[in-house]
Amino acid sequence: MTETTQRQTPPDGAYTPYTPRSPEYRLAVDALRGLRQDLFHDAFAYRPLARGGAEAPSDGRTPGRLRTYAAWKRHAVVVAAGLVAMFGALTTGDGSGTALLTGLLALAPVLLTLVRPVGAFWVSLAATLASAALSPDWTAGPWPPGSFISHLVVVTVVAIRTRPRTAAWMWGITALYGFFAESLFGRNSFGTNTPPMLVVSAIALLSVTVRHIRREAEQEVTAQQTETAHERSRRTLLEERTTIARELHDVVAHHMSVVAIQAEAAPYRVENPPPELEKAFATIRENAVAALTELRRVLGVVRAEDYEAPDAPQPTLADLDALLANVREAGLSVDKAVTGAVRELPQGVELSAYRIVQEALSNTLRHAPGAPARVEIGYVLGGLGLRIVNGPAPQVTLTKSTHGAGHGLTGMRERVSMLGGEISAGETDDGGYEVTVFLPVAAVEGPA
Repeated sequence: MTETTQRQTPPDGAYTPYTPRSPEYRLAVDALRGLRQDLFHDAFAYRPLARGGAEAPSDGRTPGRLRTYAAWKRHAVVVAAGLVAMFGALTTGDGSGTALLTGLLALAPVLLTLVRPVGAFWVSLAATLASAALSPDWTAGPWPPGSFISHLVVVTVVAIRTRPRTAAWMWGITALYGFFAESLFGRNSFGTNTPPMLVVSAIALLSVTVRHIRREAEQEVTAQQTETAHERSRRTLLEERTTIARELHDVVAHHMSVVAIQAEAAPYRVENPPPELEKAFATIRENAVAALTELRRVLGVVRAEDYEAPDAPQPTLADLDALLANVREAGLSVDKAVTGAVRELPQGVELSAYRIVQEALSNTLRHAPGAPARVEIGYVLGGLGLRIVNGPAPQVTLTKSTHGAGHGLTGMRERVSMLGGEISAGETDDGGYEVTVFLPVAAVEGPA
């Protein structure tokens, strides 16, 4: 079976609904759309200039009234620039009412930038045209002195308050206006001041654009650094939870296996056990095996493919002396003090306590090398207390440590939270660091 596709060709003169456009055409359309959006759409929208520095924290030395005045400093700078433009128009006039009118035409667009920035640009062009028509000396160029200063201030302020693309559009329209005014009203092409206007405005707009780009880059870098730090913290937290889950799997699986084996062997230790006892031990073994299977199914998923269960038993507080000897060889001076009646604690508490001490001493090695440290262990009635404290570093480290991401406390808090305990960490009065932990123990076990 052969399938053929027939394509109908429209007759000559028929309307084609879609014609591919060239890249140049699309570029021109996008440019005109951007021009309309930046300089025509809501050009006279009300956008008052916000006060600057009003939200800045006070250092307690600046009086409140001065802080209030400082919040309006940007407005004062714009008004001062407008007054300079007005003064330039008045000094070049003949002292009549026309000079006063041209001065007001130079001041008005600058003041308008405080509330309607894009509209102020168009008003500046219209005011420049009106001032040039009223100026007695038109041969100096299309930009009278007052309008020259005023328009430069206007395009600079508008560029600061808008996006960089708007600055490019304003510069282009300014150039078009200058050439249009010269061709329409100009008498002496050698006396034009349009090139100086374009050069000075280009420098001002380029500076503002670089400032915009730099600020956006700084904000983007800050946002990326914040996001990176957040993701690093989350990754550290997940890695620590995975480690805890693995250790719990090993600890609980060991005990559940022991329960299942003892339940299976218990009936054989009693001569002629009653059927009820055999059934009870069989039920215990079945439940232990089922719990062990479910535990392996739930917690086993956190193991990496290349993870192997440790051959040696998990460390406990009995192995703490070996840990302290190891850190002493690394150059850390550490002492240990034990208070209370030493007793065997649940394996999860012993393992967590060992890991907390290990992490605290590792932080001391990284962030306060050479500082003395002390480990205090207190066996109390309701649980176990830990206190790991180190003194200040003997010398200031100018380079930041790269051995850790600054999230060593994350694992400690996870372990303490898992056991329902409490933890506090912070700097001491002498410049050192202290970690205090309490791990509750519900049932105190007697000596083995």
